Amino acid sequence: MTTTVLAAGDHFVLPRLLQEELRAAAPSAAGLDVTEIQLPWPHTPFGKVAEVDEASGTEDELIDALRGARICLTQLAPLTERILRACPDLELFCVSRGGPVNTNLEAATRHGVAVCYAPGRNAVATAEHTLALILAAARGIGEVHTDLKHATWRGDYYDYDNCGIEIDGSVVGLVGYGAIGSRVARVLSAMGATVLVHDPYVAPEAVHGIARLVPLDELLGRSRIVSLHARVTDETTGVIGAPQIAAMPPGSVLVNCARGALVDYDAVCDALDSGHLAGAGFDVFPAEPVPAGARLLSTPGVVLTPHIAGASREVAHKAARIVAAEAARFLRGEPLAHCANPEVLGR
Repeated sequence: MTTTVLAAGDHFVLPRLLQEELRAAAPSAAGLDVTEIQLPWPHTPFGKVAEVDEASGTEDELIDALRGARICLTQLAPLTERILRACPDLELFCVSRGGPVNTNLEAATRHGVAVCYAPGRNAVATAEHTLALILAAARGIGEVHTDLKHATWRGDYYDYDNCGIEIDGSVVGLVGYGAIGSRVARVLSAMGATVLVHDPYVAPEAVHGIARLVPLDELLGRSRIVSLHARVTDETTGVIGAPQIAAMPPGSVLVNCARGALVDYDAVCDALDSGHLAGAGFDVFPAEPVPAGARLLSTPGVVLTPHIAGASREVAHKAARIVAAEAARFLRGEPLAHCANPEVLGR
């Protein structure tokens, strides 16, 4: 029996990567008919498609491409109620992201479609990017780079009041200790930092020998550098606002490579303008792309990158490999490793 698979890639997780990894993961699968489409992200920003968020492509495009398909491998294709109604052959929808935010999971469950995702696919890349932003913000690299590109030699950065801080000997606080935060902690500890962690879902033994679990107020009060690694929930939305920034020691640095909704960015700009924060590094923002008039773009002391912490070639390959492995398990009738709605599998 022929199994039709749609490889709905984009300009990062390429359609050919999804197909290559699927054929490598399921070399003995007979009758695989793999079709490809390329979605426009990142050349066109992702956004809301019908009732799902952070998606690329249109419902009509997916309905057409999914006709007869039993499996879909993708990063950003939307999975909506309308698509599910129009594609009754679909049984498995694999999203090569840390969470299936571009899917209507409730509707998929009702329609009997298993949804898989790819936890940890970009943990290494994001951890490395976080460290780059920590170092850049702590040493003022963004400012001096811009000055030097405009032919201004800033020797005054050797003035004591302008000098940055070292990681070695500093107290660094991490809010969140998942796949990314734990990697950042290990590297910072190896660099000589004292690492504090606030994560209510982590046991003390999980950080033993690397960091120490503390309440958030203690972490903020002691850390010269604070880096965020939490998911966005009702509990964590706006977790760093004006009161929390005020609790940080004068001259501290704040870094966020997690999600923009964790931080009050106006409060950050106020703290940078007043000198309470010495620097900040951000890869994520409340609105993306960042609006032209946003304060962050003109506030001194900020190092900014356009949500690229997870952008490495290795991530694209890992993402494709993880979802291809799920599809191979499905074809062999084996349990799925990362299924967001496992209740559909027994049907």
